[in-house]
Amino acid sequence: MSARADLVAAARQAQARAYAPYSGFRVGCALESEDGRVFVGCNVENASFGLTMCAERVALGAAVAAGATEFRCAVIVTDAEEPARPCGACRQVLSEFSAGMEIVSVAGETTRRWSLDQLLPERFELRSAVHTGRNDGGS
Repeated sequence: MSARADLVAAARQAQARAYAPYSGFRVGCALESEDGRVFVGCNVENASFGLTMCAERVALGAAVAAGATEFRCAVIVTDAEEPARPCGACRQVLSEFSAGMEIVSVAGETTRRWSLDQLLPERFELRSAVHTGRNDGGS
């Protein structure tokens, strides 16, 4: 199954707006929620490199701000020679919401796909009353 053309197109439009003056590595992401809405993001670099925001996390922030917290798929596009996987930080942040989502990466005519569980098989999780919403002192 090929990547959905609408999600690839949305990710490409976001990629065109990427702010990448330092690396020149422009990334776009289209994140599809379980209810079918699509949220986009692009990478936003900063002279203080640690403050750079990845396209996946920018898309996720837009989605959460709009009330979406469950996702089917993230499509990532780059101009690299090979499809790029999300960085470790993006894998962890995405897994907070949908650990089993499909990740599709497109570079040129090449498409790769994984489940997020494949890319981050043992994600970090907090087990607490605050995180799980429990208030009975259980874990």
